[in-house]
Amino acid sequence: MSMRDVPEVTTTAGAVRGRREEGLAVFRGIPYARPPVGAARFGAPRPVDRWDGVRDALAFGPPPPQEPVGPETAPAGSTPSGDDWLTVNVWTPDPDPAARRPVMVWIYGGAYKLGSADDPAYDASRLARENEVVMVTFNYRVGVEGFLRIEGAPANRGLLDQVAALEWVRENITAFGGDPEQVTVFGESAGAGSVSALLAMPRARSLFRRAIAQSVPGPLFSEALAQDIAEVLVGGIGLRPTTADLSEVDPRKLTEAGAALGSRMRAYAHRWGPVALTPTAFAPVVDGDVLAATPWEALARGAARDMELVIGHTRDEYRFFLHLDGTLGHRVDEEHAALVLGLFGPAPDAGQAYRAAFPDASAEQLCELVRSDWLFRMPSLHLAEAHTSGGGRAYLYELTFPAPAGDGALGSCHGLDVPLVFGASGGIGDMLIGPVPSPRTEALSARFRSAWTSFAATGDPGWPAYDTDRRLVQVFDTVPAVAPYPEEASRRLWERHVFAPLPLVAP
Repeated sequence: MSMRDVPEVTTTAGAVRGRREEGLAVFRGIPYARPPVGAARFGAPRPVDRWDGVRDALAFGPPPPQEPVGPETAPAGSTPSGDDWLTVNVWTPDPDPAARRPVMVWIYGGAYKLGSADDPAYDASRLARENEVVMVTFNYRVGVEGFLRIEGAPANRGLLDQVAALEWVRENITAFGGDPEQVTVFGESAGAGSVSALLAMPRARSLFRRAIAQSVPGPLFSEALAQDIAEVLVGGIGLRPTTADLSEVDPRKLTEAGAALGSRMRAYAHRWGPVALTPTAFAPVVDGDVLAATPWEALARGAARDMELVIGHTRDEYRFFLHLDGTLGHRVDEEHAALVLGLFGPAPDAGQAYRAAFPDASAEQLCELVRSDWLFRMPSLHLAEAHTSGGGRAYLYELTFPAPAGDGALGSCHGLDVPLVFGASGGIGDMLIGPVPSPRTEALSARFRSAWTSFAATGDPGWPAYDTDRRLVQVFDTVPAVAPYPEEASRRLWERHVFAPLPLVAP
């Protein structure tokens, strides 16, 4: 390989060397902050140290400490090791500072406790190559390291990492051929929750121009709830949630404590309310500093009125989690349905209201509906409505295309839009689509990629902006259509609900 084939870029911290891959210049594992270890454990991210010479940027950085996904463990050596958790990756058609291409920055999901940019589902090469955009992904702290409320440490350290990564983009992306004035952040699930939080954070406001939030989760924690969860989590290993107690503890011991709490969260439903029946004990905390208000409140006040937003959800969001915990298709009796409707519904009479709104739904369907609404569908809708009422422009969508894997049993479930947007194989794509996409799946994926990259370039994804008169949304399916919001029955049930920080029900 000649030197001309080896792309090099000079960043504010030093020069990096990438590689050519299928017409792109790709750089992996560039540090955007110093490792948050030792005396810096649980601190805000700090500027990266400069280096001399040219640093290889050929491999992803190690993922942040996190709970195992399942009983299987990765083969030895398959996951990068080390403590350089805070790194960025760039795919660019050409690292020419004069190119000034639109930039898209991906924030991964994973219930605020999992995730890493090296997931094959987040391979950004197709988006960058086919659509002439500069793609950026990065790692941020999750779980205990990023979101546990720890005395003596800033709240929402994972969000602070995201701000630091976006600051790196602002300072360096021109050298990679990107336009720092044309940055779009996008994410799914906890990544969408992060995007919505960034919209509400003054310190992030100048760092991007547009945003895409795919399946915005509703749960945010109050200080009291976050503190109680932290006390229970680390109390399980005989410690207190303070920097003095935790700074010297092996991160693996803390991820094990988090996993142990996950298996017994239901026992705390009397204290934590509905969050005890969710898959995660982590969420951003409305702490009054890093996150001073909920995204719904901040956007309704006009905090991001100068930004265009794409916001949406899938039709059958919660079916993914029923599949993961092995309860999809299990019979649910009326007594259990009443309990779930009462816990997750928007009002004390939610059980009666849901049965009236969906008279033909079975007990199982009602449970799935209310959990989809509480967790993702209504938070996403309400964020679009808040942004619109605050003077901004929002484009709403719903994905109704059924996941091809499993003969469509998963429906249009949570996470399906990720492989459709990236057009990448591996990871969740293999689970929901299969290793070989059908022609109609490929066609829908192409529509997603075109809409997302057009939005990044122009602020227009190709369908009308949402308003509360016509309520027009883009429905993504085999035959896409623009139509009034399809989930009108749920919208009416939830129209008076306020997505506030979840309280500590009882100490």
